[in-house]
Amino acid sequence: MTKVYLRKKIAPRIANGHPWIYGNEVDHIEGPVEGGEIVEVYYGPDKFAGKGYINPKSQILVRLLTRKNEPIDDAFFLRRIKEAWQYRQKIGLTENCRLVFGEADQLPALVIDKFNDYFVLQTLSLGMDKWKPAIIQSLETLFSPKGIYERNDVPVRELEGLPQQKGFLSAPFTTRILIKENGLQLYVDVENGQKTGYFLDQHLNRKAIQHIVKDAEVLGVFTYTGSFEVHAAHYGAKSVVGLDISDNAVLQANENAKLNGLENICRFEAMNAFDVLKQWAKEGKKYDVVMLDPPAFTKSRENIQKALTGYKEINLRGMKLLRNGGFLVSSSCTNLVSPEQFIHTIEQAAWDAKKRIRQVCFQQQSPDHPIIPGMENTNYLKFLIVEVTDRN
Repeated sequence: MTKVYLRKKIAPRIANGHPWIYGNEVDHIEGPVEGGEIVEVYYGPDKFAGKGYINPKSQILVRLLTRKNEPIDDAFFLRRIKEAWQYRQKIGLTENCRLVFGEADQLPALVIDKFNDYFVLQTLSLGMDKWKPAIIQSLETLFSPKGIYERNDVPVRELEGLPQQKGFLSAPFTTRILIKENGLQLYVDVENGQKTGYFLDQHLNRKAIQHIVKDAEVLGVFTYTGSFEVHAAHYGAKSVVGLDISDNAVLQANENAKLNGLENICRFEAMNAFDVLKQWAKEGKKYDVVMLDPPAFTKSRENIQKALTGYKEINLRGMKLLRNGGFLVSSSCTNLVSPEQFIHTIEQAAWDAKKRIRQVCFQQQSPDHPIIPGMENTNYLKFLIVEVTDRN
């Protein structure tokens, strides 16, 4: 087996638990490297570090799968996925959940979402993609699923030398799946929806709005399929307006509202959020609750400042549409923006809007997306509720 030897100065980061090994962290390699194969990693001449898969085309040269000198085979993947399932069972998230969350479940670059008896997977690296048959077999063994779908239509695969693709990994099935969340019914489109079809990471955050929306006039921005907005109506909002730039998202959001008998409370429109919020503020429109759930504003460190500017702008606009004493619900899924940076940006927006804010709650993603200390890519979602009042 090919052996990878780490440079001494870099090795402590790996020893402390991080599974990624960059090319500049390697001293030398003994043996052939084509890409995707399992290699042994060493700190020095004889000190074993672990086993993982290698890809010379990727910035991340090696991703470690285990710190033990154990076989990496079909049984290894079955065991890892079984362990991931046992964790979800312990925390009580089983009907709809992220079954495997990459590095957090010691299966780097693998994502598996469970929607009832259907599974959607992403193999985001060359090494993990080669084990796709073993992963599918593991799901068949553990769950006897009604269907498995592949959502590998993501640009990050191209950095690994892989094509973008999506399709059935089982017998074909109807790709619009009906799920239940917090007492509501919602459609999930695993074929055409964003990511794997639905954002399971906001499951508990959607529940967190239940008290502040009661009898309130609510505005939701970047609604996607309207899950936050439908939750607001379900929890007793007087009226709910949802905005998204996508006509298809608005269509799905209206269907989700109708599915729960809330179509007379929820109204969704296809609009550009930045333009509309600025215009509505000029017109003097006011709401009791404004909810903001934008997509990631950057995926590169070079554009972090630009992302922060975007978050500040959208939150400032949201605050200006609030009645005195109203609530701002704000999210960020950009893992490169830290919780501290996000909260500081909201504080800056409040200052510029001449508002005073009081934190109600700050949460992160649901625990089926576990956070591992030292792995910033697992600590990505920020969810904040603040009360907003005029500054005296």
